[in-house]
Amino acid sequence: MTATDAALQVRDMRTWFAGSTGPVKAVDGVDLEVLRGQALGIVGESGCGKSSLVRSILGIWPDPPLRYEGQVVVDGVDLMQLPPRERRQHLGTGVAVVLQDPMRALNPVRRIDHQITEMLTRRKGMQKRAARARAGALLQEVGIDDAELRLGQYPGQLSGGLRQRVAIAIALSGDPSVLLADEPTTALDVTVQAQILALFDELRARRGLAVVLISHDLEMVASFVDRVAVMYAGRIVEAASPSELLRAPRMPYTRALLAARPHLRAPGERLASIDGRPPNLGDLPVGCAFAPRCSTSSPMCRAGSPTLTVISPEHDVACFHPAEVS
Repeated sequence: MTATDAALQVRDMRTWFAGSTGPVKAVDGVDLEVLRGQALGIVGESGCGKSSLVRSILGIWPDPPLRYEGQVVVDGVDLMQLPPRERRQHLGTGVAVVLQDPMRALNPVRRIDHQITEMLTRRKGMQKRAARARAGALLQEVGIDDAELRLGQYPGQLSGGLRQRVAIAIALSGDPSVLLADEPTTALDVTVQAQILALFDELRARRGLAVVLISHDLEMVASFVDRVAVMYAGRIVEAASPSELLRAPRMPYTRALLAARPHLRAPGERLASIDGRPPNLGDLPVGCAFAPRCSTSSPMCRAGSPTLTVISPEHDVACFHPAEVS
């Protein structure tokens, strides 16, 4: 594999924030790579660092981090080495994002056409008439009928699914090579969730996009991606193809996530849960962060932190006791 094969490369990403008890290690040494036309799913519980990883790739936070280092290479350009103004030029054109709640991502007092054409006129230099025509084409590309009608409407006049499609159209307006989708279906009903995920699948195939799909639902994401990375306590703890991960998860945390997924059960059978709570990223335990919740932990797990290791072709795991489960 050459560097040009990858649309997105993240190397040793570390983003720590100042906390009351010490540094909050939101992202702690993450490596990942996504090829053009490939989709990567990143899954884990709330608080494991998924959204912080997205913000780290974009370089955008509510408050400046205490520590921010590593590499974020998009189409061969390391964004971390660029001055802030030059880096912002790559946001929307090199890498774009679709957020969880489209109502918060869209401006409620601006018409849809204004929100899509902004990128086209400011970054692409298009005239207003051409930009509006392109905006209509983008709406059609993301599966919105009556594009001319929708362009003249406001976000509050659209359903949740349509609003998310508009947000995707805005993300596509800069013709990015990398699309980050941070929990893009959480606010939608189950039927619309599947439609939106299928849309991402179509777009990456048609445009050759590299897609990073963030979710807490491992099984749902596995149906739409080429590779799944499981995140816990700011780190990637297991990564494999969807079929391999579902067939033979090696990390106890991954197995616990799969056991806790809802499915049809016998009457009266309780939903499985993971004991304990995710760790405080500002006060991580010594050793493996999952050890306090793990039923198979040993003194070795509580003494040192395992590194992500290749255990078979295309399967990496950070665990001292990786056990195969059929």
